[in-house]
Amino acid sequence: MRHGKDGRQFNRNTSHRRAMFRNLAANLVNHERIITSDAKAKEVRRVADRLITKVKRLGATAHTPAEKLDARAQARRLAVSREVGAFLPRWGVQRDGAKRDLVEKLMIELSQRMATRPGGYTRIIKLGPRRGDGASMSIIEFVDAPPVQPIEAEEAEAPSSAAAEEG
Repeated sequence: MRHGKDGRQFNRNTSHRRAMFRNLAANLVNHERIITSDAKAKEVRRVADRLITKVKRLGATAHTPAEKLDARAQARRLAVSREVGAFLPRWGVQRDGAKRDLVEKLMIELSQRMATRPGGYTRIIKLGPRRGDGASMSIIEFVDAPPVQPIEAEEAEAPSSAAAEEG
């Protein structure tokens, strides 16, 4: 019987599953929107919401510079950043190749944006079946994620015309 054992196993052992959730959560914090299978999106939602709630419990201390805080508030902020940092990888690479501190992004930027929400920080949008194996795919994103920049028609046609000139 599986009483009291919540969460999906994904046919992986514990360390592999934990590493998968760490990477999915890191990518979600870094890019604020990822495409993954429906089951993984539902599980990573639990992880991401808990991370944000943990940071939000600090209140304004989370997004105040450390040098402006008193000693007790600095200690609390450091403890929470270490706790979150123990789960998230420290650095994430942006699309332009620049490195970004994921813990600081979560503590300063995301906690400030989610400050007025009582919960439910992520949204799952179903996409339909994946072509290769038919797995149901979803987009998981933060509720207030910036809108997706549409690809301009000229940009989309430029690579195909360059390939035609070479061939």
